Amino acid sequence: MDYTRKVLKNGLRLVLVPMKDNPTVTFMVFVNAGLEYETKKHNGISHFLEHMCFKATKTKSQREMSYELDKIGASNNAYTGHTETSYYAKASFRHAEKILDIVSDIYLNPVFPEAEIKKEKGVVIEEINMYHDSPQKHVWQVLSSLLYGDQSAGWDIAGTKKTVSALKRKDLVDYHKKHYVPEATTVVVAGNFNKNTILKEVERRFGTIKKTKSPSKQKITFHQNKPRIKIEYRKGDQTHFVLSMKSINSNDKRKYALSVLSAILSGGMSSRLYQKMREELGVCYYVSTYRHLYPDRGEFGVYAGVNNARLEEALLAIQAELKKMSTELVSEKELKKAKDYITGHFYMGLESSDAYADYYGSYEVNRQKILKPKERAKLIRKVSAKDIKNLAKLIFKTNHLNLALVGPTKNKDKILKVLHF
Repeated sequence: MDYTRKVLKNGLRLVLVPMKDNPTVTFMVFVNAGLEYETKKHNGISHFLEHMCFKATKTKSQREMSYELDKIGASNNAYTGHTETSYYAKASFRHAEKILDIVSDIYLNPVFPEAEIKKEKGVVIEEINMYHDSPQKHVWQVLSSLLYGDQSAGWDIAGTKKTVSALKRKDLVDYHKKHYVPEATTVVVAGNFNKNTILKEVERRFGTIKKTKSPSKQKITFHQNKPRIKIEYRKGDQTHFVLSMKSINSNDKRKYALSVLSAILSGGMSSRLYQKMREELGVCYYVSTYRHLYPDRGEFGVYAGVNNARLEEALLAIQAELKKMSTELVSEKELKKAKDYITGHFYMGLESSDAYADYYGSYEVNRQKILKPKERAKLIRKVSAKDIKNLAKLIFKTNHLNLALVGPTKNKDKILKVLHF
């Protein structure tokens, strides 16, 4: 898939991904503003501002924006992460200029009405309550706190009830002015569109904004020399946990080997962890690996929900499977299956214009060289069994282990004794 990349005079980055004959078009805007750009006092402001951008602009109310999108059958949303916030809309290619107009307005011209701020605080606090009340979701916040402590990466993306309640309109105006600047902004248009028309419209809306230096994110440090555990006691029939380890960062070329390693462990129902934990032991309903890769660090791990009485059994079984990866070469048959699984799911995930926008945008917003899908698939194909074994040796070490769990467990020392390879 060919694409066009352009940097405007004010520093804004634009990526155009034409998809001939596709019935839709997606307009997506990324900004380098997220959890790791926040102060402790204003924890949650990136996420709250994302909510508030949809409430009103200089020309439209929330109801008017929603009506304009609904009447053309568009879908739209936004999300906030550790290092970026993204806004998008997707619709029939016939409405390319309309969704560009609305999303750019949302991004550039929010007005943050006082009455809406007050109401939205209640909405976000209920969102915080919702995630906290779900052990399967809340365990991830327990993990972040364990890994990073009182650093921005260890805080909740949504903030706390206290920090959200304390936000003022001026805080939002100042944060938007400081962070939503051209140099920190990436615009991606993917789908069926007229390239010259869209380029002209993007430059008209974004090109005249004054060039301003992009703020830097908080520096994150990570030090560990022994296994660590954090428990949040909660009554229930299950214990939900994440067993996490320090891994490579997003700039490391070995990340493609990490993808294959992950697929061998949890890619589908024939994967090692699924077969061991569900089919053989019957110890859990869900089990999977995860990998979070950032430019300055990385995490890799396994998460699951198990019967309380079988927690130690589950941890030992998972660690045994991980250790095998570092001591035995994967067979060519299993290696090929894992690569086919990854590339198959990868291409299935790129069947829509919004998927392409997110794919290309994720490279650009992180200032990485954009790889076309075929180039990425080629790198996956090059991974060898030796690459996987060497990477497993690097990651799967006892002093790298971190365990976050939510459940009716009190004996921390007893669980710590189980954490070893």
